[in-house]
Amino acid sequence: MTALSAKYFHDEEEAYRFVEARVWPDGPVCPYCEGSDRISKMKGKSTRIGTYKCYACRKPFTVKIGTVMHDSHLPMTVWLQAFFLLSSSKKGISSNQLHRTLGITLKSAWFLSQRIREAMRVGGFSPLGGGGSIVEIDETFLGRKGKVVGKGPHHKNAVLTLVSREGEARSFHIDEATRANIMPIIRENLAAEARVVTDDAGYYRSLDKEYLHVFVNHSAGQYGRGEIHTNTIEGYYSIFKRGMKGIYQHCSQKHLHRYLSEFDFRYSNRMRLGIDDEERADKALKGISGKRLTYRQPTSKTKT
Repeated sequence: MTALSAKYFHDEEEAYRFVEARVWPDGPVCPYCEGSDRISKMKGKSTRIGTYKCYACRKPFTVKIGTVMHDSHLPMTVWLQAFFLLSSSKKGISSNQLHRTLGITLKSAWFLSQRIREAMRVGGFSPLGGGGSIVEIDETFLGRKGKVVGKGPHHKNAVLTLVSREGEARSFHIDEATRANIMPIIRENLAAEARVVTDDAGYYRSLDKEYLHVFVNHSAGQYGRGEIHTNTIEGYYSIFKRGMKGIYQHCSQKHLHRYLSEFDFRYSNRMRLGIDDEERADKALKGISGKRLTYRQPTSKTKT
């Protein structure tokens, strides 16, 4: 028996039942009129697996409607296998690998993985650092966003990350690492009583006025004084950069926020917090509703 031996990875009807139990824990709900009373499952020989009909608005639907799976023609078993593979691979899994493993086209594998990253994106955050717990904050730079001009990281994509020592990570793609860009994100995501640890970068100095803030002076060769260190967030960045450089190798600026969501999700739901691969994939699957990505439609010019 392997992790991918479960029946819902190989049987389409079982796969639909598995997803329905997570999206509709209290029974099917029409995605068009949001009704739940006058719904029945369609059972004709030519009916697609998992199709229901709402007799209030007279429309057929499946559990894919209104989710990241909307309009997808891939089997549900393939979706579930992809969810598991992307959720259980610590540094990610490339679209080329998904293409070979799942036997689908490279284009489908890329779009499939982008949709799963969107499902991993979590909203409605509660502030980090509640109860006076420690939150480490740092920034890093990745890839290129333009031509190289002079020295420094100005031509790279800037990423700001907050990591709670209680387990959660939140990362944000910012235009540039400046106080004006960083401070609003910190205020929005930190509890007032949070204890904050950073390095000695100048744009963190204003934290002294709003939070209990300490820093380690890396420029002076100082890397830790007891619990005052940034080792936790540096460990997060180690995993993130190994994945981005070793697995994904290239990421355009417009998609970086989804890759950040992927690494944040796995880190915040890791084994050390008691969440195994199956539970992590299950949590990702529960995030499919209300999110939809579409291919960009070509624009055509009408001749007059």
